[in-house]
Amino acid sequence: MNDYYAELGVSRDASAEEIKRAYRKAARKLHPDVNPGPEAEEQFKKVSQAYDVLSDVDKRRQYDMGADPYADAAAGFGPGFSFSASDLFDAFFGGAGAARATRGPRPRMMRGQDALVPLDIDLSQAVFGGNADLVIDTAVGCPTCHGDGCAPGTTPRTCDVCKGAGEIQQVQRSFLGQVMTTRPCLTCQGFGTVIPDPCRECSGDGRIRHRRTLTIKVPAGVDTGTRIQLTGEGEVGHGNGPAGDLYVEITVRSHPMFQRRGDDLHATLEVPMTAAALGAAIPLDTLDGAREVDVRVGAQSGDTVTLRGLGVTHLRQNTRGDLTVHLLVQTPTRLTPEQEALLRQLAELRGEEKPNGKVASPAEAGLFGKLRDAFKVR
Repeated sequence: MNDYYAELGVSRDASAEEIKRAYRKAARKLHPDVNPGPEAEEQFKKVSQAYDVLSDVDKRRQYDMGADPYADAAAGFGPGFSFSASDLFDAFFGGAGAARATRGPRPRMMRGQDALVPLDIDLSQAVFGGNADLVIDTAVGCPTCHGDGCAPGTTPRTCDVCKGAGEIQQVQRSFLGQVMTTRPCLTCQGFGTVIPDPCRECSGDGRIRHRRTLTIKVPAGVDTGTRIQLTGEGEVGHGNGPAGDLYVEITVRSHPMFQRRGDDLHATLEVPMTAAALGAAIPLDTLDGAREVDVRVGAQSGDTVTLRGLGVTHLRQNTRGDLTVHLLVQTPTRLTPEQEALLRQLAELRGEEKPNGKVASPAEAGLFGKLRDAFKVR
């Protein structure tokens, strides 16, 4: 009697996992595609026969009791030996073939796909949050057939080709013996059932397209690129299966006055030359309403005034960023004779009738950076 344990190189009390691991190792080494030649082919047949016996609980029990299922077989394979292609997949890919062979019919009801839709909002909505209406076209369950895809009064019937298995098997003879292959049934597309009379409204899909308006809550603090997940608001699956999720991607429209940097807002305020020289409280329309910007005496272009807590709300928090106001001093370009006379009088009083320009030191050159930033946020 053949010593199948010796063929696989395992002990007689080896576990099923140890037997599978030993066969996998031997098959990788001796398979004709890897090791061509008559000797390797013959040895591959022997280890395959040993695995067929020792991996089957009943055959292994008979063998341990002294009965060899293939004692009378010629060339190492008995007439009852059947070697499935899934065994080869199992040997080389760690059980993937076995999982494929036992797949069975696939269900008609499946989870729907997730959907991604864009939503444009104003800056004020990003700052304070709020509700937004979103019109979406999505798949919903068919109201006529309620998802089964059949015309009213009819039901699916078992496939005549695969007998409800969803797959068919074919047996072919090769040097390995009888090799069994499994593939999805082409008649029922792997479902195991066919729909003889499809629903006319959904054409047997179990769902239809529908436009609906969805009101969503936009949390305060969102920014361009933020995605809001709405569980179960995506497309209904085939066969009226569970709906997927809806992802709403936010785009914040640009604002004519304010620019966002993180959770802070920036604005540029044009200040008359006299107000900059004398100081003033200048009103500014913010997203929170009118506020006063205190311009200090002798303010220069590029100076900033910070209004605390008037920026964007921190996402999932109650605090807010700041509003930074960049000052831009306006120099008058058209003067009346009276205005020009007053300015010349002021220049005389300040000793600036004949001004002498000087090159600013690196420390003073920061003014140009301030001006650049001021124009950048306009």
